[in-house]
Amino acid sequence: MIILMVILLLILVFMGLPLFIGLLAAAMLGLYVNQVEFTAIVIEIFRLANSPVLLAIPLFTFTGYLLAEGNTGARMVRFSRSLLGWLPGGHGVVAIITCAFFTSLTGATGITIIALGGLLFPMLIAEKYEEDFTLGLLTISGSLGLHFPPCLAVILYGFVSGVNIEKLFIAGILPGILIISIPAVYSIYKGKKWNLNRPPFSSKEFLSAFREAMWELPIPLVIIAGIYSGLNTATEAAAITVGYVIIIKTLVFRELSFFKDLPGIAIESMKMVGSILIIMGAALGFTNYLIDAFIPIKILHFLEGFIQSRVGFLLVLNLFLIVVGCMMDIFSAILVIVPLIVPLAARFGIDPVHLGIIFIANLGIGYNTPPVGLNLFIASSRFKRPVVHLYKATLPFLLLLLTGLFIITYFPALTLFLPKLLMNS
Repeated sequence: MIILMVILLLILVFMGLPLFIGLLAAAMLGLYVNQVEFTAIVIEIFRLANSPVLLAIPLFTFTGYLLAEGNTGARMVRFSRSLLGWLPGGHGVVAIITCAFFTSLTGATGITIIALGGLLFPMLIAEKYEEDFTLGLLTISGSLGLHFPPCLAVILYGFVSGVNIEKLFIAGILPGILIISIPAVYSIYKGKKWNLNRPPFSSKEFLSAFREAMWELPIPLVIIAGIYSGLNTATEAAAITVGYVIIIKTLVFRELSFFKDLPGIAIESMKMVGSILIIMGAALGFTNYLIDAFIPIKILHFLEGFIQSRVGFLLVLNLFLIVVGCMMDIFSAILVIVPLIVPLAARFGIDPVHLGIIFIANLGIGYNTPPVGLNLFIASSRFKRPVVHLYKATLPFLLLLLTGLFIITYFPALTLFLPKLLMNS
């Protein structure tokens, strides 16, 4: 009977049953089998509601939605272009950096592709970039920037895993720069090969673009400085940031009306937050069952049968997480998968901060991995191209990102250098 119910539940999930309902049903079924009261789920949801870190999620989400409105994207593109447009392949570098900046603020790769795709695609085509290169570049650029503050994925990972969020933000800086640099170098190589137009650097245009973007450029730096200096926590930084963005959007740029636009944007952002919190509550209940059933220990014993080394575990972990990244959005993956892999990684001596950076890097790559990577379908819809065409266009960039993942995975000093230098000093 139990097996039939599990099979039925899996069929319903694949047919489109909402994830939170599937997780709750699985948790209740597991607790029933193990003769544990359902109040265990309520206790986990209560623990979630009382977490002070939880406040940062709606605040940073609202900030991202505010920045997605108006001309923030256009200002970032103009500034990056004035600074880097003179490089061979410089416009490709501009696209990469702008998208990474935008994704770090919004926390959603799809929003970046949709919001900036229409601006960057014609710009790159007009500069004589090949269409497949442009499509691949813009598709993968949506998942860059996930390691940088105030990205929601980092906050959520810290909450679920119990790892210090401030340390995760600092640890993600160098790996994030690496993930951006590899496709940027490839763009420069292509720019030289194709002998693309290189407009000379103009100090006048740079200063004009800087004056236009100067209100938004410092946002990530201010967040890092505030957290690292001890002046505020991640939650306090979120509150300061959302207040600052409201001021510049309504009073400085006058792109949004405080009374006409902000309520609607707040409602839309809270819809996303609400969906995340519902999944979080269900996932925590499911995690409670997994722990009570000793599932992580059973998986560990299974892995120990054929994986004897840390290197082997990391290889299997990367393959598994990329598949997960194809099948699930990053927030759901964090909530469901992290409680399983944290004790396994600890058994193989992997630093929990390093594990977090590896996890986020994998999920970002999974977004772009055929056949069902989410960014492939979003880009297909945004650029009106068949998704199979996107498979081909993103393949070179996917290989480059996998190279970056290899470096991040097997050279932990890249991740742990700054936290040890800054947070232990």
